[in-house]
Amino acid sequence: MKCIKYSSLIVLALAILTANVWSQTDTAAKPTKKKRAAEAAEPAVTAAEVQALRDAIAAQQRQIQQLSQQLQESRQEWQQAQSAASNASTKADAAQATAADQQQTVVALKSDVADLKTNVTNTALTLQETQKSISATESPLAIHYKGITITPGGFLAAETVRRSRALAADVNTPFNSITMPGASQSTMSEFFGSGRQSRISMLAEGKLKTATLTGYYEADFLSAAITSNNNQSNSYSLRQRQAWGQAAFDSGWSFTGGQMWSLLTETRHGVDNRTEAIPLTIDAQYQVGFSWARQYGIRLAKNFGNKAWFAVSMENSQATLTAHGNAANFLLGSSGAGSGLYNSGVTACSTSSSGVTTCTPAASYSFNPSPDVIAKVAFEPGFGHYEVFGVYSRFRDRVFPCEENFASTACGSLSAPSAALAFNSSKDGGGFGANARWTFAKHLDFGLHGFGGSGIGRYGSGGLADTTVNGDGTLHLLRGLQGMASLEWHGPKLDIYLYPGAEYAARSISYDPIAGQDVGYGSPTFSNSGCETETVPLSGSSNGNGFIPGSLSHCTADTRVLVEGTAGFWYRFYQGPKGRFQFGAQYSYVTRNTWSGVSTPGLSNEPHGIDGMVFTSFRYYLP
Repeated sequence: MKCIKYSSLIVLALAILTANVWSQTDTAAKPTKKKRAAEAAEPAVTAAEVQALRDAIAAQQRQIQQLSQQLQESRQEWQQAQSAASNASTKADAAQATAADQQQTVVALKSDVADLKTNVTNTALTLQETQKSISATESPLAIHYKGITITPGGFLAAETVRRSRALAADVNTPFNSITMPGASQSTMSEFFGSGRQSRISMLAEGKLKTATLTGYYEADFLSAAITSNNNQSNSYSLRQRQAWGQAAFDSGWSFTGGQMWSLLTETRHGVDNRTEAIPLTIDAQYQVGFSWARQYGIRLAKNFGNKAWFAVSMENSQATLTAHGNAANFLLGSSGAGSGLYNSGVTACSTSSSGVTTCTPAASYSFNPSPDVIAKVAFEPGFGHYEVFGVYSRFRDRVFPCEENFASTACGSLSAPSAALAFNSSKDGGGFGANARWTFAKHLDFGLHGFGGSGIGRYGSGGLADTTVNGDGTLHLLRGLQGMASLEWHGPKLDIYLYPGAEYAARSISYDPIAGQDVGYGSPTFSNSGCETETVPLSGSSNGNGFIPGSLSHCTADTRVLVEGTAGFWYRFYQGPKGRFQFGAQYSYVTRNTWSGVSTPGLSNEPHGIDGMVFTSFRYYLP
């Protein structure tokens, strides 16, 4: 606009100047008569007027020069503006291209944001529903105290068991006590109702910078004090199941100590505590063929990237013994010392024809030379869970060679049994086992378990013996096998399970030359002739007023193999923020097969006991 304005001024000035010049020229060149006459009459143009005209022209020229200079400056400004406009156009094109790319990114981001908003909305709605459910409860799911999270747990149970052959047992079955055909109990069924498997637990967890500290306690009422009975109050005592503490480090190492499930017990994940693959049975003794123990132990474990685990533990040892015909030339342990907080009670007493009363201690405690050592390796390569483990146990008894053979030269030809020359004898035992478990279609679990060795009987649910005694008083460890298969279907409300299992104990035969007979376990010379002949209850003061069945005469019946098949289900009526309420039913059939022995013609020399059992359970689990 400036350029146009200045150009117009210049043109106008030039036009005025040109008109003046032409006017003066024409006047000078064509004088008229009148002018000539006037010139004659008027005086000539003065020098002052000419000078004034020259000054006006000079002023106009200066004005023209100023306008030209302004025009030149305006032209330079226009060129600069044109250059800036060109640069701005280039930048605008680049910005437009960038804006197009950014527009695509913005569109993608808008789509992601829309999806995120949808997810956040759904999550918020779910959280609101969860908060509504949680707010409806009167207690928190966990208690936070001084940086520790305390989670209570457990369940309340109302359970029944009906057995076709009586065992005088609650909801935990003593499998190795299944009666022989001649026992009076085999002709009588039994029914018991119980709430004793009700359980309480507490989990405490504290997080450090590089480790997690955990403590766990669990108890039920499957224990009997000296005053416990089923007559009226049913006052059964609280029983410790688990009580342990653990330090688990972020590096994968963990250390656990206390009473817990034995390391040889199968786990569902790694070697982690509280992931044990316990059968779903109502029977508190679980299933024949299931290898387990809950006992003191200290355990060191290492997790290798949640793909492999290694653990080793030292656990409380205990020897279980079955022997027949042996002289009193050995000592394995003692009954409990009450002042030492062990069970010093007795379960039954019997009186012989000569008037000698013999009582059976409620619990026997072997004098253990060392703890059991257990090592396990577990793998989870991506499909299935696999375990291989080994157990080392050491057994010891004290042998009294001069108790029976006191008249021998070695014993100095003593006239009566003596503890002379007594010595300790030790044996090494243990075994190896493996577990495998697979999940199919997210609902079906199939598992296999096997364990075999010498002196391993107590680790099986059947409760077979670890050892017997040779004729010379030394121990002979029984070879044993334990095996079980599991098939479990887990649904939203229904769980169905099927378990077959077996436990085996081998024969151990030793000849005692002093007594002139076989001793040990399962000898074919042992008498089984009375296993099918019923006897009358004990008489006299030891009768117990009709509560002590008669003992079978001439019935050794050492167990060769226990076999059990179990099928059952659990149905959950409710599972949510207020806990879980469920009902279960189970049927089990157990066969106790014995080693063959001497028998009366026409009777089995290999008798066996059977029992069919039906369990039911209503349980309310704490949330």
